[in-house]
Amino acid sequence: MSENKWRLTLHTNQRDELFARQEEPIGDFAFDSGVADVFDDMVSRSVPHYDEMQRMACELARDFARSGTNLYDIGCSTATTLLSLDREIEEGVAFVGIDNAPDMLQKAAQKIEAAGTRRPIDLRVADIHQGFVIDNASVVTMLLTLQFVRPLHRERVLSTVHRGLNDQGCLLLIEKVTSEETAFNRLFIQHYYDFKRRNGYSEIEIAKKREALENVLIPYRLEENTQLLKEVGFSSVEVFFRWYNFCALVAVK
Repeated sequence: MSENKWRLTLHTNQRDELFARQEEPIGDFAFDSGVADVFDDMVSRSVPHYDEMQRMACELARDFARSGTNLYDIGCSTATTLLSLDREIEEGVAFVGIDNAPDMLQKAAQKIEAAGTRRPIDLRVADIHQGFVIDNASVVTMLLTLQFVRPLHRERVLSTVHRGLNDQGCLLLIEKVTSEETAFNRLFIQHYYDFKRRNGYSEIEIAKKREALENVLIPYRLEENTQLLKEVGFSSVEVFFRWYNFCALVAVK
């Protein structure tokens, strides 16, 4: 599928109350305009240690980024990661953000324009299930993205990333994961929902979000992700952060 620049239109960020109304029907979760408007609040209240994982990913990206190459953020959503990376990475590295949701890229364009970045940031709309381009890359980030790729396509997606990376380039992943032990799965999910309650989500919101994501977000075990990365050609894979059922990995070509 071809990749196209997405032009600026404005959105305003709001508090995430998408699943607060009990009477509304539940469909599959989609990154539409409603989600785009509340996404920054949603992710900050739904992902444990989100700011710290972002900070660590930016540090590692800085270690691997090389002038004259490209940095790709696949599933760039509202450009939070790209804006953080812009402050850390030398200006000789070109930035490309890819997302399949036009509404998310609209929000990203708004934030980039307001931030006044150190470099132009190329935003492209592309469905990675149908093909995308990675070229001359020293860094690729996929933060909370691969888990939304249908399992049938994950090997091909990671192979595309691997081919487009230069030698000694890195892929940074953050994923929701499961455990082989059902007892650990149950405990980790319980503590995760406790985290969401502490951040103001109600029982109705937690239950409805879980139902909406059931057939959309499909987590792998850490071992499955590691094996997949090595099978497509990455020479080394390491965990750089873990909190119960969230895990961050760096893979080097």
